[in-house]
Amino acid sequence: MFTLNCKGRLLVVDKPLVMGILNLTPDSFFSGSRVQTTDAVLRRAEEMLRDGATILDIGGQSTRPGSEKLEADEEWQRIEAPIMAVHSTFPELILSVDTYYGSVAERAVAAGVSIINDISAGSLDESMTATAARLQVPYVLMHMKGTPQTMAGEAEYENVTTEVLDTLAVQKARFEKLGIKDIIIDPGFGFAKTVEHNFTLLRHLSAFSLLKAPLLLGISRKSFIWKTIQSAAGDSSTLTGTTALNMAGLMQGASILRVHDVKEAAVCIQLFNRLGLG
Repeated sequence: MFTLNCKGRLLVVDKPLVMGILNLTPDSFFSGSRVQTTDAVLRRAEEMLRDGATILDIGGQSTRPGSEKLEADEEWQRIEAPIMAVHSTFPELILSVDTYYGSVAERAVAAGVSIINDISAGSLDESMTATAARLQVPYVLMHMKGTPQTMAGEAEYENVTTEVLDTLAVQKARFEKLGIKDIIIDPGFGFAKTVEHNFTLLRHLSAFSLLKAPLLLGISRKSFIWKTIQSAAGDSSTLTGTTALNMAGLMQGASILRVHDVKEAAVCIQLFNRLGLG
């Protein structure tokens, strides 16, 4: 069991949770996750809450391979009004902000967010680590090599599980020394990883329990799934594949499923809990 202090609200992770993905971007890799207006955001948030989401992860910038980089102010303009609207309308939802900018994280937390989800482990904005330590909110520490623009060419490992685990262990220790107390671990599926790397990480996901932190599994509709089954990100077969691999992840110790399709993930967790294997 883990506990996360979300701005004074204690989130107990004694059973797996669902984190719903809300993309305020025009170019996110899965078109079904994109929402462009505050009304659409509120409808999607209500649907995700009803379907079983505990956390909603709001992002204003695509980080798919080769995506175009936005500056902090433009990213914040995309997410400011939706964050405030969701927080006001659905205060029971824990909100996370998907950003690597310290300034965006700070403004988001002031607007109602209580988790920072940073794909870069502080490497893309030197202010992020100090900001996260000062804000004292849970921080998702993810593994990535390079940047979203370059990572496709950096997927080289001798032993992907060992190298990702070792990197995250060093980073976690550094972040804790800086004063970040509640860290969530994300191995970074799809970020500088080949199809085989992703499957290898999933096979050995239980190794990350050595880090003694909640483990976030972010594989929803990613290309290693649809390439394997010769499908597409938006196809129902890719959702089926995601659900199957989410169950595999739960059996390997995943604590949080970050997904586009909340209802299916919640059912997966319900059946996993019924099995009594956790």
